[in-house]
Amino acid sequence: MSAKHAIVIGAGAGGLAASIDLASAGFQVTLLERGAAPGGKMHTRAVDDREVDGGPTVLTMRSIFEQLFADAGACLNDRLTLLESPIIARHAWSHGGVLDLYPDAQRSRQSIEDFAGTDDAIGFERFYSQSARIHQTLSETFMTASKPDPVTLVGRVLRRHHPSSLIAAKPAPNLWRALGDFFTDERLQQLFARYATYVGSSPLSTPATLMLIAHVELEGVWLVDGGMHRLAAAMADLGRELGIDLHLNTHVSEVLVKGDSACGVRLEDGTSLPADVVVFNGDTNALATGRLGCEAMRAVKPRSVEQRGLSALTWCIKGSSSGFDLDHHNVFFESDYPTEFNTIFEKRCVPSKPTVYLCAQDRGPNGSLNGSERLLMLVNAPADGDRQNWSEDDVARSRDNALAVLERCGLNLSFRDSDCVSTTPNDWHGRFPGSGGSLYGGASHGIWSSFIRPGARSRLKRLYLSGGSVHPGPGVPMATLSGRLAASAVVRDIA
Repeated sequence: MSAKHAIVIGAGAGGLAASIDLASAGFQVTLLERGAAPGGKMHTRAVDDREVDGGPTVLTMRSIFEQLFADAGACLNDRLTLLESPIIARHAWSHGGVLDLYPDAQRSRQSIEDFAGTDDAIGFERFYSQSARIHQTLSETFMTASKPDPVTLVGRVLRRHHPSSLIAAKPAPNLWRALGDFFTDERLQQLFARYATYVGSSPLSTPATLMLIAHVELEGVWLVDGGMHRLAAAMADLGRELGIDLHLNTHVSEVLVKGDSACGVRLEDGTSLPADVVVFNGDTNALATGRLGCEAMRAVKPRSVEQRGLSALTWCIKGSSSGFDLDHHNVFFESDYPTEFNTIFEKRCVPSKPTVYLCAQDRGPNGSLNGSERLLMLVNAPADGDRQNWSEDDVARSRDNALAVLERCGLNLSFRDSDCVSTTPNDWHGRFPGSGGSLYGGASHGIWSSFIRPGARSRLKRLYLSGGSVHPGPGVPMATLSGRLAASAVVRDIA
């Protein structure tokens, strides 16, 4: 196996995980990253004299990363400081109400009872019980398993669980309608329907299966001391220790194909690198649209604009806040949640009254404020970064709308324009070619959406896939699992 050479394209979470596992299996691994640092969406933006996390801001499913490091002979806790967040998130509504959720079911139940009454607290108990059952049914049969088709998934479930588990998985109705069976207060529907956005989707179209995220969050929410990019750096350092040859600022322009198999890559400067196997850790639509050569287009099916997951407008800010007691994670809601997603997915526009996520990165465990604080403000947007040009006026208007939502919820932010760095769907598309700016690959709309995502094996021999657009889906933990699944497929096939 030591003679086998694997090239991995893209040093996001999936590419890093695939590289680590392949190196551990004895492969010579070359990891090529077009950016200046590993991490993919786990990145920072410089704002004046501060570095602000501009992508993922929280770590869940900690055991996935502990196992990755352990299997490579290392210990995650020796390389990173992970701080358990005492609050999952603080939620506020422009028309009244503030609610904290905790990584403790009983404490969250009491919080909901104080917020909305006994009936909805009982509804939360039923909701959490259902969430746990869905997670138990799908964690091993779907999330950590190679890409299943519906028949295979049913077989896996029945071998491990009672047939009633198939009904418990709740692929239908959609998440928004299902939540109405548990909560009478529509604010709680909004709060838990937000899980759909974790996979870049609308709660009006996403299967109710996503209720399982509640169970995942109640298992613990972690902050990486120093920022999420530290996780990527720790994974890259482990890879180098295993012998991975990591090249930054290196753009792959083509996947080389001989016959019906991938056989290497060509770099932007014309250099050709042969390999026994290639792992592509990027949006699979880049392959399908010919961005890595005409021969590689047959590896996957193209994704239509309508199938894209959400993009985002983000602002990395150095400033100050007043009027509202921020926690690390904060979500600010307007009153009409369904209209927000119809505006994004049908009208292809950013709502004038959006839901706003605000990460106050200097708050939480071990957090400290020293005059100014680092903030990431985000609103959802359509993934039209290759079709719509966001002007400075468009970005300014959306920023003002988001700040107005915060003000209606009681929060005022103060900062200089020069201390506010924006990222648009155009920018995301430029960083992740073929995506249109989608941060999640395809949207998880409809009960069959989970089976549409490509698996680790592409249609082209010796070309494998990982990343958020691949099974089991988006998010740092899922992308990491996709990398491990890709490496496992390579080892099985090549060995």
